Amino acid sequence: MKNLHHWINGKPSEGSSARYGPVHNPATGNQETQVPFATVDEVDAAVAAAKDAYATWGLSSLAKRSTILFKFRALLDANRDAIAELITAEHGKVHSDALGEVARGLEIVDLACGITVQLKGEL
Repeated sequence: MKNLHHWINGKPSEGSSARYGPVHNPATGNQETQVPFATVDEVDAAVAAAKDAYATWGLSSLAKRSTILFKFRALLDANRDAIAELITAEHGKVHSDALGEVARGLEIVDLACGITVQLKGEL
């Protein structure tokens, strides 16, 4: 059985609660994965890491943030088929519809990448 992991402070964390929730493929009804339930300490660690990341992100220049978002967009685009396969397995969408979801996600990242032009204060 495949186990999902938490993602805390930029790296995977298996979880220590020893409790899991099933993840079923909606198309087949079969359980293909399980996800660990987080402990209070794991949730606290994730929140603390997110607060630290937010502070660092907020101090970064717009140019630096845009560069990171453009790299993120390139990764999404390069892996669109694999992402669509995950959407299909976890949400039961047909592959073509899942590809549409990825495309919509890319549009949102495009919007975020272009926000620096709007922040100049010009009318």
